[in-house]
Amino acid sequence: MRILIVEDDRNTREFIERALKEAGYTVDTAANGRDGLFLATTETFDLLLLDRMLPQVEGLTIVRTLRASKIMTPVLILSALGDVDDRVAGLRAGGDDYLVKPFAWSELLARVEALLRRQDSGAGGGESTFLRVADLELDRLKRSVRRGARRIELQPKEYQLLEYLMRHTDQVVTRTMLLEGVWDYHFDPKTNVIDVHVSNLRHKIDHDGERSLIHTVRGVGYRLGLAD
Repeated sequence: MRILIVEDDRNTREFIERALKEAGYTVDTAANGRDGLFLATTETFDLLLLDRMLPQVEGLTIVRTLRASKIMTPVLILSALGDVDDRVAGLRAGGDDYLVKPFAWSELLARVEALLRRQDSGAGGGESTFLRVADLELDRLKRSVRRGARRIELQPKEYQLLEYLMRHTDQVVTRTMLLEGVWDYHFDPKTNVIDVHVSNLRHKIDHDGERSLIHTVRGVGYRLGLAD
């Protein structure tokens, strides 16, 4: 699941980002309304967490712009403005939920999960929470993985790596793509972090004589899918 956080307060933004990543989500962030609107209209997200009082472009303007553009990504508005009229204004602008600051992390996570469930049921019209390749299945909502009848336990970064590979099934995924899409690096750290995680993931996915699904493309990267 890919979530966009648009929040100008650095501490709040970094706290939510860190907590969501620890919960297994892929997270992008923006520190102002202009950048947030650009990302929300040019990239695909499963959920948008949106501060209302933003510099450059105000939060409710972003929601109205998205809805006018027929972009129906679920929006959870986060705001210190907690009066009934403020909450009603946020929902009428096109927000799907409204959470007043300060909030408990457990409540934010519960609302995130509820909106993602609603999206999967059809209200959001987004991508299914299930990804499947052969007998390998990943539930993006529950963040669980099975191969056939076998449940596979993954560390958070292994899960994010597998989800990325499954979203690019039968495509060659380069090291640069993995560094940016999974580790959020926009430079090469000159480490073997990718090789180590792919090796660990392959050991868990392609286990005990099962047909190999993770393939190395020498000099380029990796591909997940059935062998040709």
